[in-house]
Amino acid sequence: MTDITRITAQITALILAGGRGSRMGDVNKGLQMLGSRSLIAHVIARLEHQASTLLINANRDLADYAQFNCPVISDQFEGYAGPLAGIHTGLLACRTDYLLTCPCDSPLLPANLAERLAQALTESGAQLAVVTCLDLESEDQQVRAQPVFSLMRNDLAPHLHRFLDEGGRKISLWYASLHVVEVHFDDASAFQNINTRAQLDALAKTMI
Repeated sequence: MTDITRITAQITALILAGGRGSRMGDVNKGLQMLGSRSLIAHVIARLEHQASTLLINANRDLADYAQFNCPVISDQFEGYAGPLAGIHTGLLACRTDYLLTCPCDSPLLPANLAERLAQALTESGAQLAVVTCLDLESEDQQVRAQPVFSLMRNDLAPHLHRFLDEGGRKISLWYASLHVVEVHFDDASAFQNINTRAQLDALAKTMI
């Protein structure tokens, strides 16, 4: 077994599709079309060789997500509690050593995402590895953590449950309570979130 195969066998990938999609008119972003495929289909194609199992976290349109032949799991904390609620559900469902998290609206993920995060996590002894890259949406374009792109140990569910149960919702605050290692990626466009219809249309034009 090669190193990359061994790493992949230990990873479950969780695609976060449980948000409201308010900046796109309250549509389910993962189901919006980019070319001939939905956004989440692009993400699945990018992740299917980087993990042994794929999960989809969704809170509506569950039957539509079920067509992608991945288990669909919903938040246990009610009221659209944010990405941490989806991550919590993913950790509870995870049966491998590590959980990789990515949003449903980032169709350009790098092929070595899981490998690089896993290497940093194991070498550092950290609990969680998170992507950093240039923040293309900010005016100063500083290097910042991209918290929904992460790899974490599967034993963090009780810790996260307590954080959520106490009213915590900000992903950065939860990460601040953990031993985290940052992993820098040069290609910031690989982590672009498609938040608006204009962004989706602009990306579609580059793929023609």
